[in-house]
Amino acid sequence: MKVYTKTGDKGQTSLLGGQIVDKDNARLEAYGTIDELNSFVGMIRNFIKDEYDINLIAFIQNRLLDIGSELSAVDEGAEFPLPELRKIKKSDIDYLEQSIDRYCVNLPKLKNFVIPAGSELISLCNISRTVCRRAERRIISIEDAKNKYSDIIIFINRLSDLLFVMGRKFDKEQNVDEILWNNNL
Repeated sequence: MKVYTKTGDKGQTSLLGGQIVDKDNARLEAYGTIDELNSFVGMIRNFIKDEYDINLIAFIQNRLLDIGSELSAVDEGAEFPLPELRKIKKSDIDYLEQSIDRYCVNLPKLKNFVIPAGSELISLCNISRTVCRRAERRIISIEDAKNKYSDIIIFINRLSDLLFVMGRKFDKEQNVDEILWNNNL
């Protein structure tokens, strides 16, 4: 199978059901941002050694691929039947929440905003967090009255919280002092 299809040469692409849409379509923006997020999360994976963290990142990356698939699948106007897709479950959201709680146990209470810096790994966590927030906004822009993506939105919201907490966790593990916002500078 060739990587290039030439179908996108005129600024269009097809959704999972076969519908042709412009490449600046809001749906493509949503799942494209999820893809971007997955790439940044993959960079985090390159820096970590802890087995729990590695397994958590693997879980996140697989769920992000699930989310991208679900966002690219539209029944309306489908040329062929959609495949069975794995959907985000409550247990997926619970796992993120449990991981946040696990990491927060050893972190100092926040008393100020934290500047997103300190090391490459900490910065990657924060870049991922901000891309995650953008993905959330893009998904909300295609959400309909049926709340079809409500579990995805919750998952992405928790994921951005987790990425923030991971940055703080790595601050502590790397003996990097958190850089706190100083509004007097």
